[in-house]
Amino acid sequence: MSTATVLDKKPASPPAPGGRRKISLPVLMIVIAGVLALTSLVRLITDADGITNVSQMATALQLAVPIGLAGLGGLWAERAGVVNIGLEGMLILGTWFGAWAGYQWGPWVGVLVGIIGGAIGGLLHAAVTVTFNVNHIVSGVAINILALGVTRYLSNFAFEGVEGGTTKQSPPVDSLGTITVPGLSDWLTTLNEKHWFFISDIAGLLGGLVTDLSPLTIIAVALIPFTWWALWRTSFGLRLRSCGENPVAAESLGVNVIKYKYLAVIISGGLAGLGGAFLSIVANPFYLEGQTAGKGYIGLAAMIFGNWMPGGLALGAGLFGYTDSLKLRGGTENVHALLLLVALLLVIGAVWMVVRKKYVAGVVCAVAAVGMGAWYATTDDVPTQLVTATPYVVTLLVLSFSAQRLRMPKADGQPYRKGQGQ
Repeated sequence: MSTATVLDKKPASPPAPGGRRKISLPVLMIVIAGVLALTSLVRLITDADGITNVSQMATALQLAVPIGLAGLGGLWAERAGVVNIGLEGMLILGTWFGAWAGYQWGPWVGVLVGIIGGAIGGLLHAAVTVTFNVNHIVSGVAINILALGVTRYLSNFAFEGVEGGTTKQSPPVDSLGTITVPGLSDWLTTLNEKHWFFISDIAGLLGGLVTDLSPLTIIAVALIPFTWWALWRTSFGLRLRSCGENPVAAESLGVNVIKYKYLAVIISGGLAGLGGAFLSIVANPFYLEGQTAGKGYIGLAAMIFGNWMPGGLALGAGLFGYTDSLKLRGGTENVHALLLLVALLLVIGAVWMVVRKKYVAGVVCAVAAVGMGAWYATTDDVPTQLVTATPYVVTLLVLSFSAQRLRMPKADGQPYRKGQGQ
């Protein structure tokens, strides 16, 4: 009997704390449809048509890509048992190496070199954590600091004195081009501009997925189902995940735990490097110091929100990308309208808590709903500082409310030495 067959017969994962069950796909789709319908209602009440238009959704998708790629990187590493706080540093390496190679040899070469730059960061993190058993958090923070210092040092030699470059910015990189689905994009844009209830909002969401897409966006989206297939439908993925759940048992069945951990963290760095290359080639056609703006950390939050699963991670990245896009398009007006949406969601949450006989939580939600509703009713807009902070506030709130359903890999972050189970 093969190792993969034996591993596949391991006991099912225990239910979430408190007897909670996983949300099924049909229920999840109903919840998403309900939130979208509620958003459509808010749009009609507030006349903030920008919250679901095609351009808003297209911008949200573009901002979600580097977050999602960083989250995928974290998923690969943590499924193998290695916590990767160094995603931000690997993103930074991807932005610098992608732009450096891109302006000299073309954008696709820049993408490849950006992946390699991030993978080098992953290799370093793997060596420190897997071989030398340094604390994963300490190593990740060190990678982030090192990436900042290395890219700043290299910029002094690579970009200064070059036309269009400075010590903090690279020369521009040629575009990868964009793809728009002919006919469908125009039809969805027209339907979105009708401002009909729900239908126009669906059109806006779908329109953003088929309008002015970078080829790199399509690749990034395709990596989500590919990751699910690779980790949950192949013997390679089964062995890798076993290293994050019970490395001693995996080793007893012949799995080379050290090798799989190294591979996972290098892939993790490569995915983060791809996200960095996206930032410096697609989102902005040049490297700019500080352009990652904490997206590596938000990607890690998206991974946790998604419960270490690709589908949930994609939803988290989309949510954070959407809130990040608000500051670029009608920020104060759109965020003000979303105050009403939050108030309505809190009312629903209060009712749900009371039904489940969690009266204290229900009262808290009700009080918060009244506060949000009063804020919306007594103001015409919100401070620009709140618009800028919205993605970070949403990150904290989402993690706070989803914390009770999380189940990380059992051996995630734990030190491991070859043969320790003997």
